[in-house]
Amino acid sequence: MTPSRPYLIRALNDWINDNQSTPYIVVDVGVQGVQVPEDYVSDGQIVLNISPSAVKSLLVTNEAVEFNARFGGVPMQVYVPIVAVIAIYAKETGQGMSFGREPGAPEPPELPPEPPKTKRPSLKVVK
Repeated sequence: MTPSRPYLIRALNDWINDNQSTPYIVVDVGVQGVQVPEDYVSDGQIVLNISPSAVKSLLVTNEAVEFNARFGGVPMQVYVPIVAVIAIYAKETGQGMSFGREPGAPEPPELPPEPPKTKRPSLKVVK
């Protein structure tokens, strides 16, 4: 079976729009291929408004979510691989869906391990 995530994203986007709400997607920017404005990334994620009034040429394929939008007045082509979409929800109600791993979905790339944290030096008063 093919992954259900792109089908669910399309269906929930339609449902949210049909109910006069604003669809937002949460994106994991650590996934290879994500093209989003870095200035708006927080804790490795970005929340994007994908409503018809916020984006142009929205395309949700089985591989990616793509659209044109303006960020701070600067136009940008946004590209989000489907596996990078963590959730889709309505801004007004919070209703929607978050996604976990599913069979048939490509594995997200391994992130390099974080370097070990070094202990900060400290001073002590000696009498």
